[in-house]
Amino acid sequence: MSADDNKTIQDDEIEALSAIYGDDWVTIDSESRNYCIKIKDENSENIILMEILFPPYYPKTSPPQYTLSAPWLRREEKISLEDALADIYCANIGESVIFLWVERIREYLQEKSGVRQENPVSPTSSHDDTDEISNEEDDCAEYSFTKIQEELDKCPTEEQEEIREEINCPEIHHGESFMDRKSVFQGHIASISHTKQVELVLKSLYQSKKIASATHNIYAYRICKDDHSEVFYQGCEDDGETQAGSRMLHLMQIVDARNVIVVVTRWYGGIHLGPDRFKHINNCARQLLDEHGYIKSKNEKKGPKSSKKKR
Repeated sequence: MSADDNKTIQDDEIEALSAIYGDDWVTIDSESRNYCIKIKDENSENIILMEILFPPYYPKTSPPQYTLSAPWLRREEKISLEDALADIYCANIGESVIFLWVERIREYLQEKSGVRQENPVSPTSSHDDTDEISNEEDDCAEYSFTKIQEELDKCPTEEQEEIREEINCPEIHHGESFMDRKSVFQGHIASISHTKQVELVLKSLYQSKKIASATHNIYAYRICKDDHSEVFYQGCEDDGETQAGSRMLHLMQIVDARNVIVVVTRWYGGIHLGPDRFKHINNCARQLLDEHGYIKSKNEKKGPKSSKKKR
């Protein structure tokens, strides 16, 4: 793969990172492909600045170059964190890794702060005061559609203009479910052309009591304004699984999936999966996107995204 091919992949990654992290993603010098991101945990005052340089042959044959700035970070902690980032790169050689690096650093900050995220629970649910609830736990939590809609501002969305035609719920396809350490994952996918169909798809899925009572129903969607436009309406929802929705949206941006919504349902089995849970969620999404033709081969793509790799 040539440097130009790598540059196209880098352009897609940079665009996705900018969309996800907003003002925290800063361009130092676009010509030299030098960027900086401020990584922080909402529950901690600690901040890590990561300066990134995209070399010409990243991602296919070279890793990105980076420096970490955090005066409060002890030397042994910094070495440990750098080792973790090296492991991520080695496990994903040839793939875009900046997002994985940033989220690993964010997880480190969360671990550092000692704060455990809690899942939303039904008002009728009760827990012993001594129970410790993390976002891996509470497999009996009930889904609240109103709560999900109120939290959509976690991933900025833009409502499409009204149309006169009646908007119907599209056909929903369900992926194979699989289990890891008693946690069960299943993906669902539907073709959509208007943001109002997002709610219709969700309402249709939650008619199933099994899906409605799942621990997490994570989703992301992207809608292209028209076939010749680069204007997108997009959004995502974590449903208690912190950063899972934005990871799915990032995946959809990287593969340039259009006019589609993906929902991944997880039933927590009582055993913590750690970072593996994010791998399973994204694998569910990627498999469905591929099976239903939303990940196009290099030859099928047109325009500036033509050199994106085939899965």
